[in-house]
Amino acid sequence: MRKIQLLPIFLLLSVSAFSQSYFTHFKSGETFYKNQEYKLAVEEFTKVIELKSDHDRALNYRGLSYEGDGNYEKAVLDFKKATGIKVKVADYHNNLGRAYYHLGKYEDAIASLGVALGRNKKLLSAYSTKVNAHIAIKQFTAAVETAELAVTKSKTGKTYYDLGVAQDSLMHFKEAAYSFSRAKFYSPKMIEAHIGMAYSNMKLNDFAKALEASDKSLEIDPENVHALIVRADIHMANRNPQKAVDAISKIISYQPEETTYYLMRGQMYQELGQNQNAIADFTKIISIKSDDYFVYYQRAKSYEAMSDYKSAIKDYESLRKLSPYDGRAIKLYDEAKKRLYELNKESNNPEIVMIDPISPEEGVVAVPKGSLLYTVKGRIKDQSHIGFIKINGKDASFSKDTLNPTFELELNIKEIKELSITVFDIYQNSETWAFKILETEVNAPIVKLLAPYASDDGTVYLDTDDPTLYVEGNMNDESLIKSIHIEGATASFVLDEKNPKFSATINIMNKNDFTITAVDKYGNKVAKKYTINRENIALLADNPMGKTWVIFIENAKYKSFASLDGPTKDVTMMKSAFAKYKIHNIVHKKNMTKSQLERFFSIELRDLVKSNRVNSLLVWYAGHGKFINESGYWIPTDAKRDDEFSYFNINNLKAGMQSYSKIITHTLVVTDACESGPSFYQAMRSTPKDRSCNDWQATKFKSSQVFSSAGYELASDNSQFTKTFAATLNSNPNSCIPIETVVGKVKTAVSKGGTKQKPKFGKIAGLEDENGTFFFIKK
Repeated sequence: MRKIQLLPIFLLLSVSAFSQSYFTHFKSGETFYKNQEYKLAVEEFTKVIELKSDHDRALNYRGLSYEGDGNYEKAVLDFKKATGIKVKVADYHNNLGRAYYHLGKYEDAIASLGVALGRNKKLLSAYSTKVNAHIAIKQFTAAVETAELAVTKSKTGKTYYDLGVAQDSLMHFKEAAYSFSRAKFYSPKMIEAHIGMAYSNMKLNDFAKALEASDKSLEIDPENVHALIVRADIHMANRNPQKAVDAISKIISYQPEETTYYLMRGQMYQELGQNQNAIADFTKIISIKSDDYFVYYQRAKSYEAMSDYKSAIKDYESLRKLSPYDGRAIKLYDEAKKRLYELNKESNNPEIVMIDPISPEEGVVAVPKGSLLYTVKGRIKDQSHIGFIKINGKDASFSKDTLNPTFELELNIKEIKELSITVFDIYQNSETWAFKILETEVNAPIVKLLAPYASDDGTVYLDTDDPTLYVEGNMNDESLIKSIHIEGATASFVLDEKNPKFSATINIMNKNDFTITAVDKYGNKVAKKYTINRENIALLADNPMGKTWVIFIENAKYKSFASLDGPTKDVTMMKSAFAKYKIHNIVHKKNMTKSQLERFFSIELRDLVKSNRVNSLLVWYAGHGKFINESGYWIPTDAKRDDEFSYFNINNLKAGMQSYSKIITHTLVVTDACESGPSFYQAMRSTPKDRSCNDWQATKFKSSQVFSSAGYELASDNSQFTKTFAATLNSNPNSCIPIETVVGKVKTAVSKGGTKQKPKFGKIAGLEDENGTFFFIKK
């Protein structure tokens, strides 16, 4: 019994809570709507509708919120539901009609607004929207009738303004002027009424009244765009175009990115004959919006008016691309093209520039030897467009719409001895060229770097940290060199000299490599990359010996003499030992012939030493040697047994070194093969004494020294001479070691070894020596 009594109380409380909930959401929605926070308003009204789906006011408010947010489709759905629930509420039908109007559904709008006015004949906003809907579908009489009905219900500035607009749409300008004047009477600050009055009076050719109304509208709002546009129209109608331009210019100053007004002003400039100004305005529009074909059409008109037909054609071409099916555009394009044809008619013959194959001289083209299929390429220079290009009677491909076009055609060139190229331009000016085909070499140039010196793997070792680098070298090729570039810089060289020397100064700041590119006269190209190594910069900074180079001559593979393994081992051993010392560069030459030895010491080494400003030079020979008639010989790899003339006399080494001895401070020749002979070697008068690294004279004064194994015998594969030399360097505990110390250690070791070798140390006869000496400076 108690449970039954409590049930009505629980039901009452539940209903109360439910009502309280959607009422709270409704009030929140109203507040958000009034504050124009439409999305939040939609959320609140949706909660109300979820609780009570037939809440017509919530549906109406949600529709208004959707309308405020620009979502007219959803607004229509809510307004329709609201009208379905409360069919007699005029405002709901008015709102639905207005939403239809915004969607462009004007007939639906008129129908809904008619229902609204049937429910409430004094609903003025419904009349206004209905007038605009009738005008939108050109029902001008119905628009006037609706506006007149609104005036009978209430004479206000808005109702008279709507009547004036409707009358203007029927071109009843006198009646419209009166209606706008009545609107102005009821609402003196309504700027639209003054603008409407100005426009109607302009149509009546009463320009004084039109300008008076226009001035009044601009007093109310000096930056009103519609007022300024009407003012411009009045001036144009009154044949005062410059003042019209001034009015539009004011709008542009207020809205500099709005293209509509540039178009209006550009067309006014055209009427004034100021085509250059018109072009400037049209160009501005294109910079903002490049896909408006009508603007290209207008600019083309101005170009034509200035007789700039080429520019006009470009704009017509752009117009045709943007609007390919516009008949008027195509017709104007064709007409302009015909005018351009006649105006540009000329009588000059075309000219040709061969691209591939190149033409090294007049009447000749160079084709790589062995070519079969070859694509002939070139460029035609002419004032006019080209009609056709034929190569040996075949049509070449090219663009007929391009001035100075590039052409090409693939030919089977193996059996052809001559190229015949014929060109006609569109005015029938023609030229024929005949080229004899010259088969050329196909080898790329060979780069030989002198300064800075590059190792076999393409590494260059720098001795300074300068941001620029002087590069010097030789370019070897069967043909003349056409161009040499180093990291984009043009190298200096003699164009008509074969195998020229080249040079350039390049920027290497923050770079780890550089590339030398060369092309010969036949188009053969080389691009050689060099890696930059800056490790030697620190070595040179505190090395009293200056820039120190070691030259290894390793002869191991002989034709007539026994081949050796020892020289390769010896050079590897010495390289390992020298790795602990401040050696800036090692040049390693292998298996050199007599001619190569002669060329290297007389020319190549000279150029390297001079270009790289070497201070100290050690030349180490490992290989067979001979001592004949008091002369020492190194055995080249192509030497013949018992043919002294095929040997390399080390006096030739001295002769070669004399040409650059003035550049070098210290020279040391080490020959682990044979005695150098009295003509090369000047014996010491006493046992050499150890020199001190602190002796500045020893490092700064010149020295020219030779150290030879002097055994009168061919080399073996097990040289005690080299072993001790390397071991002495490796075991040296001091910061430097003079050659005299090494000599002493080697002589002692060799004498104990029981070999016939009797190492000799002395000065090189004929080379300048100031009693300096060769030091090995530790890293």
